[in-house]
Amino acid sequence: MLGFKKLLLVLLATTGLNSCGVYNFTGGDVGTAKTFQVNYFQNYASQSPGSIFEPGMDRDFTLELQDRIQNQTSLDLVNNGSGDLLYEGEIVEYRISPMSATAQQTAAQNRLSIAINVRFTNNTKEDSDFEQRFSFFYDYDASAQLSSVKTEAHEVIFERITQDIFNASLADW
Repeated sequence: MLGFKKLLLVLLATTGLNSCGVYNFTGGDVGTAKTFQVNYFQNYASQSPGSIFEPGMDRDFTLELQDRIQNQTSLDLVNNGSGDLLYEGEIVEYRISPMSATAQQTAAQNRLSIAINVRFTNNTKEDSDFEQRFSFFYDYDASAQLSSVKTEAHEVIFERITQDIFNASLADW
C-alpha cells in the first residue's frame, strides 16, 4: 500500500508539472519560440515637440528590455537577425513637465515622462504581432535637479515599461 501512495504522489506531481505546458513561473508564454532578439532602440525623442534628447538612454533601454526577457523566460538572446521573437522600435518622448503648483505659482513637482514605440514580431505565431506605444512617468520635487534623480527615475520608468512590453508580448492573458 505504501508503494501505491508513493507512485500516486509521483504521478500527481509529474502531471501537475506537465500541465504547466510552455508557461514558466513568471507567467510568460513563449510558445514554440527558442530565441529572441532586441534591436537597438533609436532615440528620436527630440523630434517630438516639447521633448528633449537624453544621451545614452537608447543603449540603457535596449539592455533593460533584453535583461527583462532573459530573466523572465528561458529564451536565448541572439543578435544575428534570426530570433523567433523580435523587439524593435524607438524612444519617442522624453519630457519634463510641471505637475503641481505652490501658492506662489511655482512648480512644486515635476514629472519625467518617457514613451517608447515598440514593434513586436513573433515568427512562430504571426497573429500575435503588434505595434504599440508604451509610456510611464516619474514625479519628483521641483526643487531637485533632474540629474540628481535621473538614475532612480530611469530605473522606475524602465522597469514599468519593460514589464508592460513583456506582458503585451508574452503574458497572453
